[in-house]
Amino acid sequence: MSMTDKHKEVFREEASELLAELEGSLLELEETPQDADLIGRVFRAMHTIKGSGAMFGFDEIVSFTHEIETVFDLVRNGKATVTKELIDLTLEARDQIRAMLDAADGEPAGDKTKRVKLVAAFKKMAPASAKGSLDEKSKKTKKEEAESELITYRIRFRPVADIITRGINPLMFLSDLSEMGESTIVAQTCDIPLMTDLDPEMCYTYWDIILTTEFGIDAIKDVFIFVEDECELKIDVIDRLTGTDGEVSVKKVGEILAERGDISAESLQNVLNKQKRIGELLVEEGLVSSDQIQTALTEQKHIQGVRDKRQKVETDTSIRVASEKLDMLVNLVGELVTVQARLTQTAANNNNPELLLISEEVERLSAELRDNTMSIRMLPIGSTFSKFKRLVRDLSNELHKEIELTTDGAETELDKTVIDKLGDPMVHLIRNSIDHGIELPDEREAAGKPRRGNLHLSARHSGANVLIEIIDDGKGLDPDVIRAKAVEKGLISHDASLTDKEIFSLILLPGFSTAKTVTNVSGRGVGMDVVKKAIDSLRGSIEIESEKNIGTTITLKLPLTLAIIDGLLVNIEQDSFVLPLSAVQECIELTEKERAAAHGKNTVTVRGELVPYISLREQFDMAGQKPAIEQVVITEVNGMRVGFVVDHVIGEHQTVLKNLGRFYKEADGISGATILGNGSVALILDTQKLVESAEKREVAR
Repeated sequence: MSMTDKHKEVFREEASELLAELEGSLLELEETPQDADLIGRVFRAMHTIKGSGAMFGFDEIVSFTHEIETVFDLVRNGKATVTKELIDLTLEARDQIRAMLDAADGEPAGDKTKRVKLVAAFKKMAPASAKGSLDEKSKKTKKEEAESELITYRIRFRPVADIITRGINPLMFLSDLSEMGESTIVAQTCDIPLMTDLDPEMCYTYWDIILTTEFGIDAIKDVFIFVEDECELKIDVIDRLTGTDGEVSVKKVGEILAERGDISAESLQNVLNKQKRIGELLVEEGLVSSDQIQTALTEQKHIQGVRDKRQKVETDTSIRVASEKLDMLVNLVGELVTVQARLTQTAANNNNPELLLISEEVERLSAELRDNTMSIRMLPIGSTFSKFKRLVRDLSNELHKEIELTTDGAETELDKTVIDKLGDPMVHLIRNSIDHGIELPDEREAAGKPRRGNLHLSARHSGANVLIEIIDDGKGLDPDVIRAKAVEKGLISHDASLTDKEIFSLILLPGFSTAKTVTNVSGRGVGMDVVKKAIDSLRGSIEIESEKNIGTTITLKLPLTLAIIDGLLVNIEQDSFVLPLSAVQECIELTEKERAAAHGKNTVTVRGELVPYISLREQFDMAGQKPAIEQVVITEVNGMRVGFVVDHVIGEHQTVLKNLGRFYKEADGISGATILGNGSVALILDTQKLVESAEKREVAR
């Protein structure tokens, strides 16, 4: 990938984040159309996308975004109002920008015809007289000028030397700043080397800019948003001017130089003591160049008549890291955990005190590194919740329903890998709730409900898992209808004794649907088997609760991470297996006497409760003689207790998950593998799949 392509990709990533923020801001703005802060956020997002797009050659995005920016500048200045039509158009425009971003170089970028129509609609919203006033702020009356606040900034912009070879023209930033107000720009050339040492592709110049503008500091920072990590950027507020300010003294040149950091206060005082002109003395002493003195004099003249007031600028300490690098880091940590386990076992076998101390220290450090690495991949689920606001809004309009989306627990953190794979199942569940869960306004009113339905998303931690709930206050599921449909399809017998919870779980079976007609959205149950398959792949589970005419709650139980889990290590013959510790409740013994008491049934009594069990030796058709006393690991699978019979329980084991590869993808009941401390491989068991496989065997018999 060339340097230009690399920076185009950076722009695409940054713009994607801005578009996500834009969508959220627009949906909030629809609820509170007078919110000036939201209007400003929408405008700044458009302005930044347009400005940065111009730098990297995204001309179509620039021209298209300009029309939207124009309208929101009118809104920001009180010359236009936020309407539902404006929100609708801007959301459509946001989708078009997304399509243009996603299009590869040289390929058609989205629907050009639609963009033309959108541009025409935006132009219709921005009268020519109003648009003209945006470009000519000088048309304000003297009274308006006196009442507005002008802020003077000192900006030092020192780009990295190879900025030009990266396809970025630094003069673009200076041009953007000059459009924001009255500016004075001085190029600092003191770092330019002699011709013999000069590389013509390098940028040796840096700039000092004095800018007087009505814009806030965030708008100035937005100009540099795509190069802020690749330049030295310092922005200070040096003056404020309002209609009530009186005359104040002007800073001396030495004060300006000291403020900018061109000279230390101590050096300044030493020179002042010589009772000569400050500018001459500083040049004679070689502390600053004549160019720097000229810049200070320019600033002194620029801010004459205003008072000094400094503003501290917060430093952004966050960095952007590609997800591939994080994945590699997690893999390396996983390898380290495995090696650490081997080191601990070797130290224990050799009974070497010094080696034991080293292995304990390595174990402590690797545990801290593991926890910190995993925390880097943890993201708040609120970023996923916020994406569904648009979905709910659009589907509500399409189906002529009134639905409010509320959320709770948005700060709950989950592994990025889990969040990425959770999007599609969540979309399907939400579409089902909107289409066949929540009724039309008139139906709700007739049933004594508010016309406006509620769809609630919540998330919370539960041990090593996260529980996500999708709750609607719609008509709920009818167990009688579901039961009749299941009997009709031959899924259950007509006299089967099932609880409501078991009946509701039938909608997760392939092809099951209670929808009487096919819609463009979905039917409750259509594709729910796909949802279940996706959640199963995340080692999660689905639970459905519903009450007729009250509503439905779907609970997703998901692991915090997919990379490293705590497991219970067990043995059968010479083979090792790992059961997820989060599913394990307890371990008990199984003797021949207890087997005989069960009269041939695979059940064991645990404190008066009859618990079914699966013999893993039989499940995997393993040869050999079972021990006189076996162990039963009691787990919870889909809300019920199930035991797994093994030869021996070894104990807890921190498990680094490894995929088995495509050749073994059809292996039932195995979700992956891990490497033990002695170098052998242990298979990680999928308890849910094992139960399903055992049930199929029972039916086949």
